[in-house]
Amino acid sequence: MSKQGTLLIVDDNRNILTAVQMLLENTFKNIFTLSNPNLIPATFREHTPDVVLLDMNFTSGINSGNEGLFWLQQIKNIRPETQVVLFTAYADIELAVKGIKEGASDFIVKPWNNAKIVETLLMAYNQTRHPKTNKTETTDNRHKMFWGESEGMKQLRSLIEKVSKTDANILITGENGTGKEMLANEIHRLSNRESGPMVPIDMGAITETLFESELFGHTKGAFTDAHTDRAGKFEMAENGTLFLDEIGNLSYHLQAKLLTALQNRRIVRVGSNEPIPINVRLICATNRNLQEMVDKELFREDLLYRINTIQVHIPALRERREDIVPLADIFLAKYADIYGKPALTLQPDAQTKLKEQSWYGNIRELEHTIEKTVIINENRHISANEIDCRQPKQDRPTTEITTLEDMECQLIRNTIDKFEGNLSLVATQLGISRQTLYNKIKKYGI
Repeated sequence: MSKQGTLLIVDDNRNILTAVQMLLENTFKNIFTLSNPNLIPATFREHTPDVVLLDMNFTSGINSGNEGLFWLQQIKNIRPETQVVLFTAYADIELAVKGIKEGASDFIVKPWNNAKIVETLLMAYNQTRHPKTNKTETTDNRHKMFWGESEGMKQLRSLIEKVSKTDANILITGENGTGKEMLANEIHRLSNRESGPMVPIDMGAITETLFESELFGHTKGAFTDAHTDRAGKFEMAENGTLFLDEIGNLSYHLQAKLLTALQNRRIVRVGSNEPIPINVRLICATNRNLQEMVDKELFREDLLYRINTIQVHIPALRERREDIVPLADIFLAKYADIYGKPALTLQPDAQTKLKEQSWYGNIRELEHTIEKTVIINENRHISANEIDCRQPKQDRPTTEITTLEDMECQLIRNTIDKFEGNLSLVATQLGISRQTLYNKIKKYGI
């Protein structure tokens, strides 16, 4: 088989770069490797990669995949026709699906199968050479905000259309899973900064020791793993929007560092004394009551004033039941496309079942339910008994607790019920990180 196209491999592990390059040297004409993702824009100026094999995590101690999703977005902004295959050691379908939704063509899990990686990258290359005409349109539609027909969402839409064109800082409140990040993306899309980057950060996923490096960047040698200069999220968001999700999870003393950067409109990289001016529009989101946290001296009042020039609230899904079935139809179409299924429809009894659920996990729970339904279901017309919804808490069966694991599982269930699915509050109550909570929820099938 003759060699084809240009491949760029981006991974912070040099051993992986070498191994994958050797594996593919007889498949691609040109192969370039990067251990530092900040060099991606410069590489695209010098070369024109047809395919990028992109690692999802580059900072030690962080495995959320947000870095990979950010660079996926940047690559698509630079050259939309380049196909990106995500490279992750964490075989999480949610992360993979999110990456595909953001424009990736496929994903590969480490450790990889040699034949599979060659096949996947060649398929991605063929997509570059023979793109589907409707792919961009489909991807764009998936990024658009679904407003629905409820009165609360109509009022929210009217407010968002007014404030998006300004540079006012916005605080988005609402329960977990209501679509706060989606709304932040919509605000950015409607803003005068649309052509600039949209940089999201999950504040609950950043450890305190890495906070300054993640937000403000660092210089080479600033600490043990600082092998090169690295821009922080503020610099990455220059002339665009910086989205700080779960701002209520930021510890009190780190809030002061964030406030200083916002007030001075400049940051200083770790290991440097040189101030760098910043020009970003700030959007924050939380599922917590920040004013109550201020009253309890858990959140700085001056920071709250700084981030909520405009405050908007997304209603819970159970407060907008007329939007449940239209949302379910959107997710049916989305996952039928992803998993290669024919067009699917909901029968009337299935629609009724969905509308009667409490959906304490909101849109995220509905989406996961529909995704599972699409994967398992073999019928084109879905009935109520083919939809596996989470049982209402009053109907959940009680089981005899006989082991420590049973006790832990029951405690997690009870705490989730207590906080009505608010996982950040559940993790705080249990004294564990949100990632640990997610792992235990998966372990026990909660």
